[in-house]
Amino acid sequence: MAYKLYYAPDSAALGVRVILEEIGYEYELLPTNIDMDAPRGPDHLALNPNGWVPVLVWEENAMYECAAITMFLCDRHPASQLAPAIDEPERGLFLQTLVYFSSTVQNAFQLDYYPDRFADTPETEPSAQRRGGRRLREVWKIIDDQIGDNTWVIGDRFSAADIYLFMLTTWLAPSRGQPAVDAFPNVKRIADAVMQRPSVKLVYEDWISEQTNRMG
Repeated sequence: MAYKLYYAPDSAALGVRVILEEIGYEYELLPTNIDMDAPRGPDHLALNPNGWVPVLVWEENAMYECAAITMFLCDRHPASQLAPAIDEPERGLFLQTLVYFSSTVQNAFQLDYYPDRFADTPETEPSAQRRGGRRLREVWKIIDDQIGDNTWVIGDRFSAADIYLFMLTTWLAPSRGQPAVDAFPNVKRIADAVMQRPSVKLVYEDWISEQTNRMG
């Protein structure tokens, strides 16, 4: 039975879709709305009351949270070699990095993009946004230092952590006061390499086209 993925452009669902492409397993996209001021479908809300994406559905089961879905798919499809096995030495760093991306890096983005979640009043929201910009510089520097001379995020092997890193770099918006990916050379090197994968070219076709046109 195919997977079903609740999906919206410019969301974390794109990262999960890349993983599904890498796995080579049949899936169906269920487009949904991520505008926080607009209503969600009842089926979507029944699976994730937050109204967020991605939500992965298979058989009679469903789950949300991008990092959790990433770990689940990697472990359910070990032949894809997108994650170290549980007894491999890189396993700890792989899990640590995915959770850091989810709980720390994404949180820094939220400070800027959703300041109302962190401020008591609309008047104090700009302070949360400024903190978000500073926090993004801090957390991406930590990732850049962690990568160091590694070929990929967790060492010499490509993994889902590299896909997750690429996904997060596409959210960086220097026009909002956020750092540019160029400020983190190791991150940019890996993001550029990930962008060459057929799965990423397919899923991020529109985003890549926008970047190419902007540079041109």
